[in-house]
Amino acid sequence: MNNFTFHNPVKVHFGKGKVEKISKEVKDYKKILLVYGTSSIKDFGIYNQVIELLEGKEVYELSGIRPNAKVDKVYEGIELCKENDIDFVLAVGGGSVIDSAKAIALAAKTNHDFWDYFFLKGNKPSELIDLGTVLTVSCNGSELDATCVITNPKTKQKRYYNDPTLFPKFSVIDPTYSFTVPKTQIISQSIDVISHILEEYFSKPTYTTTTDYLSEALLKSVIKNVEISLADSKNYQARANLSWAGSLAVSGLISLGKEGDWTSHKIEDALSAHFDIPHGLGLSAIHPNYLKYIYKDHIEKFKHFALEVFQVNPVAKSDEEIALEGIERLQDFFEELGAPIRLRDLKVDEESLEKISKDIELNQASYSKLESYDIFQILKSSY
Repeated sequence: MNNFTFHNPVKVHFGKGKVEKISKEVKDYKKILLVYGTSSIKDFGIYNQVIELLEGKEVYELSGIRPNAKVDKVYEGIELCKENDIDFVLAVGGGSVIDSAKAIALAAKTNHDFWDYFFLKGNKPSELIDLGTVLTVSCNGSELDATCVITNPKTKQKRYYNDPTLFPKFSVIDPTYSFTVPKTQIISQSIDVISHILEEYFSKPTYTTTTDYLSEALLKSVIKNVEISLADSKNYQARANLSWAGSLAVSGLISLGKEGDWTSHKIEDALSAHFDIPHGLGLSAIHPNYLKYIYKDHIEKFKHFALEVFQVNPVAKSDEEIALEGIERLQDFFEELGAPIRLRDLKVDEESLEKISKDIELNQASYSKLESYDIFQILKSSY
């Protein structure tokens, strides 16, 4: 394993009714910006619960956050913070809501343009607004990491920003809040979690580490519990396990001693920046085909994955056949869930694939050495 330092300071309140912890967590703050998405948190009573727990505070609201969090709402939130001297940002929602709240908290204390100063130039913050989250949608993981992802539709860019100061002060994870989430969203987000895990699992060092064994356990948990959740939307144990697996997948735990790959995410981010497709569904089409493109460089690791995660029967099969069958089982699983496994099913324009492949900045730590030509081939095979 590579050397590492592990630090995750987020206080997690996990379980049914844990939202009540908000009152204590925000007791020292006066002006709160409440960030959320659509009216669904009002329809299902979550909004009223949160508002009651914020009694005595000045609460300002930013609603309408959309999937693939966009720059326009971040700018709007920054202005609200500046105009009203906000001292705490509370995100109630899924990944895009939390990412938007993080970007707002990051930039509200500066006069620089947030997109240019932080997301394009990578400057470090000198002062931030404190942040907390209430997760209503399982599986994104932003509630437990120090990263946010924002899309600029005008420039067709989707960029990450990471800084240790972006860890939330606390996160509430109540699995019952995800009971009303549509099945398509559960499918998309569960695939995103699986992809998060695979980005670390299939990365250097290639030999299997303790961290990889943890990843295998999380993969098995997601595969089992997403199926139960889709069959029974109110199965608390399945949703609880799915929620916690999603959080752990990006907590830093399964990246310890690993370099990380993230090529599939880079490819999908470019696609969703151009076509605004659901992130997890884009990964469903991309990630298995990416793995098929590189697996011959790492036969032993892919064989191990096939045997341990999908229990592929090795009898009368070569190591290469076992390795490939593991990837095919992954792709079949995505299809069985009801996810698209071809970009054409997501209305992606085939003519744009070559241009998109040239726009992707490849990670130097990629599991296999790739060029723009390789990315184009992966996109074509995914179409």
